[in-house]
Amino acid sequence: MSELEWEPQKNSPVPLHQQIYDFMKKKIINGEWTIGTKIPPQRNLAKRFQVNRSTIVTALDELAADGLIESKVGSGTTVINNTWSLLASTPPPDWISYVKSGIHKPNTSIIQEINKAEADPDIIRLGTGELSPDLLPNKKMGQILQTDNEPSLSLGYTEPKGSLSLRKTVSAYLSTKGIKASPESILIVSGGLQALQLISLGLLNRGSTILHETPSYLNSVHVFQSAGMNLLGIPMDKEGMKSDSIGRLKRQHHAALLYTIPTFHNPTGTLMSERRRMELVEACQKASVPIIEDDVYADLWFDCPPPKALKANDTQGNVLYIGSVSKTLSPGLRIGWVVGPEPVMERLADIKMQTDYGSSSLSQYAVDKWLSSGMYGEFLKETKEELKFRRDFTIQILKKYFSEIATWSTPKGGFYIWLQIQTDLPTRKLFEAALRDGILLNPGSVYDPNDHQHLRISYSYASIEQLEKGLIRLAQLIKNYSIK
Repeated sequence: MSELEWEPQKNSPVPLHQQIYDFMKKKIINGEWTIGTKIPPQRNLAKRFQVNRSTIVTALDELAADGLIESKVGSGTTVINNTWSLLASTPPPDWISYVKSGIHKPNTSIIQEINKAEADPDIIRLGTGELSPDLLPNKKMGQILQTDNEPSLSLGYTEPKGSLSLRKTVSAYLSTKGIKASPESILIVSGGLQALQLISLGLLNRGSTILHETPSYLNSVHVFQSAGMNLLGIPMDKEGMKSDSIGRLKRQHHAALLYTIPTFHNPTGTLMSERRRMELVEACQKASVPIIEDDVYADLWFDCPPPKALKANDTQGNVLYIGSVSKTLSPGLRIGWVVGPEPVMERLADIKMQTDYGSSSLSQYAVDKWLSSGMYGEFLKETKEELKFRRDFTIQILKKYFSEIATWSTPKGGFYIWLQIQTDLPTRKLFEAALRDGILLNPGSVYDPNDHQHLRISYSYASIEQLEKGLIRLAQLIKNYSIK
């Protein structure tokens, strides 16, 4: 059930229980709450509507008397009727059964809670992996879009692989990273996540096994699981993903491909060493395991550039490379790219045309201008300076308040600090306690179902004041639990 935005009017002559009854009955009659919809527990409703629990009980009793809801011990209260079933001889569709039978797996409950909590403007978001609204280039974006008769601007559909002008610009941009990619080998996508969706739909069979780092961003999205794929984790160390087991895992599990974020890994912030990158490419080539390289954080280095991308050392077309401006320029533009062999890009482009008929032409135009004008490099320099300041500030707070209760490593770029809690406090309980205090966390279980001791701390979104307030309160919550 979605968030309840409505609230009863305390100064109305209509009794509170009647207002709540009328509101819920309208939801049911209008078909917004269909058969099988679960009603939140009485205590939750009382808190949400800021009324006594007895008021909720009265309203629910009246709905039950009308035959609209039913309560069962152990399964809660659900909608059992609505107008259609009251008026028609045939029952209305049971949309809940359709929802449960959809092929795309739902997010885990904790991710759904995170997504809902992010809509609250008052919450302190210590785990959000995107740039703060204060860091986004709104004024400069307006300047770019105020243009007259630019030949590269088209409001119609672009060709299947995306705007040719943008692909040429991306090709030139990638060459500065040592990646040789012609415009024909580049596909413009609506962000990195769509790239993964297209790969899962266009290149893999159901039941395929995907190798990835443990922990991994892949566990926080169900793009491969929903397509019937199996995920298999490979351990990491301070140099990144270990590569010595790839050949064995390929033989034992018939692994279809390997997914990695070698540069400022999500969620750990790890920077894969140059030596490990070479070993990984060599191991995958030897085992005939293609690589998906997710490189969306690579531009966010602070003191010195990271080692070259895996794609830069790929001489056999073994690496599909994913880039994006969502983490560096604007998440709202929804523009990224995939680089790989031309037949693969043509296959993915065909799938993309079947799903959305091309990414936004206006967004493609804007990204083209940012990259080709030099404004992107200038903005990136300012952004990295701000992110480095936020990282250093966060590390200072951690040293002052967390030195006895947690361990961490200082990232050399990107957004994330992988905080390991040294108490027996499960991070799920910590997540719930922090949320009650107006602090939103990203527990390690989001990225590894078996991880109950880590938090992904992001210094990119919350303001300096929020970082300080949120982290100090988080430390208090952990210490209070340890004392009990």
